[in-house]
Amino acid sequence: MFPSDTVLGVFFISQICMGFMGNSMLFISYMYTVLSQSPLKKPIDLIFIHLTFVNILTIMFKLIPDLMSSFGVRHFLDDVGCKVTLFVYRVTRGLSICLSTFLSAFQAITISPGHSKWVRLKSKFSTCVYPSFLFFWILNTLIYVIITKTLEANHNFTVARSAYAQIYCQSKQLEQHHLMAFLSVILIRDLLCVVFMMLSSIYMVNLLYKHHQRTQCIHSPNVSSQPSPEIKATHTILLLVSCFVFFYCLNNFLTLYLIYRQNPRLERINGIIASCYPTICSFVLMKNNKIISKSMFSFQR
Repeated sequence: MFPSDTVLGVFFISQICMGFMGNSMLFISYMYTVLSQSPLKKPIDLIFIHLTFVNILTIMFKLIPDLMSSFGVRHFLDDVGCKVTLFVYRVTRGLSICLSTFLSAFQAITISPGHSKWVRLKSKFSTCVYPSFLFFWILNTLIYVIITKTLEANHNFTVARSAYAQIYCQSKQLEQHHLMAFLSVILIRDLLCVVFMMLSSIYMVNLLYKHHQRTQCIHSPNVSSQPSPEIKATHTILLLVSCFVFFYCLNNFLTLYLIYRQNPRLERINGIIASCYPTICSFVLMKNNKIISKSMFSFQR
């Protein structure tokens, strides 16, 4: 085992601990609100519960195999383990993208003013939370269920493949048109999510800016000298969408590169990149939701 592998292993351990503990605390917090404080629960709490749960699965099923390989553990997964591990990781990663976009759209519609053309969607949007969850699960399951049939354990502990796999797995040869169709569906899904998330974020930033301009004149000098909730929310929205676009675009680029080029160490680095957004997004989303909630009453007046 090379020293660089040990360094990567330390990164994996740190990311697993931080991602698992952070998402777990948020998951327990929102579950407590939903189960024991029913009058206080909101539809957005259900989205946070689902998102944090999906993020936990994404982090664990991606990073634990990479961690084992970094410390030189051979044959960690058999054929069934490969199929299950890669399938759960890919499905939950897709769900994380879809749910983050759905949450961003939900926040944008929620803070839209009463005279907005989106006001009719406010009451209906909360009723489509569960159907949306079901749709996202079915969509991502159908995308990845076929590819699992081509996977098997990599007994030579190398990365030899022509489609998606992890360090312990390799895929059987796929026909070129099947591979291109598979990759096209994934890229279209990710592109649509990125576009919708950027549009909803731009809409929220625009609303927050206009709201800040209207309220600035009635703030006292002492209050106006402090960063307003609108400014804080704008910063977190921009941070969130920047992280979303950067990490997922970089992850997709490296994944496409690794399909055609064998590089075990780059595969492990890509694992860190793939888990960055699920690790940090819940903290940013929760902070953003709290800041927006502070100015919610003013938006509705």
